[in-house]
Amino acid sequence: MNNETFELFFSMLSVALLAGTLVVLVARMLYSRSTSARAIISAFAPWALPLAAAVTTTCALGSLYFSEIVNYKPCRLCWFQRTMMYPLAILLIVAALVKDKKIWRYAVPLASIGITISTYHWFLERFPNLDAGVCDVDVPCEFIWFQHFGFVTLPFMALTGFLAVLVFTTLPNTQTE
Repeated sequence: MNNETFELFFSMLSVALLAGTLVVLVARMLYSRSTSARAIISAFAPWALPLAAAVTTTCALGSLYFSEIVNYKPCRLCWFQRTMMYPLAILLIVAALVKDKKIWRYAVPLASIGITISTYHWFLERFPNLDAGVCDVDVPCEFIWFQHFGFVTLPFMALTGFLAVLVFTTLPNTQTE
């Protein structure tokens, strides 16, 4: 398989993850008012932590594939996103194995910072004049290695991964105080 096939595969995976995350998010918002929403959450909750671990692991391995095999050089913002995603992958794998329902205490801050960075990066690709001096001239943050469906780029994929982690690890049935 060539890298264009992987780009399309990861792009489709990202859109599917976003759709699933939005379904869970809407169900969570309607949780107290709808029996259907409670049914969705209670059916999904046992899988939320293992799925969050799978998402972050896929994101981490995908980023390594694109940088180390396809040779897409990561920019400074890509590295910042990686510093949030890689620890999340390890923490969530361990949490899923030991069924740690308090992992949200660590996952939420990392995912929130990752969401902020990847959102800024995604907007920077569209509006390069938003650069606040973060980017490097050798590997500019606004450079788009590939884009599918008119909006899915590497920062968007990271954004969907972070958003999924935030939503999945904070479900009512997956955490305790």
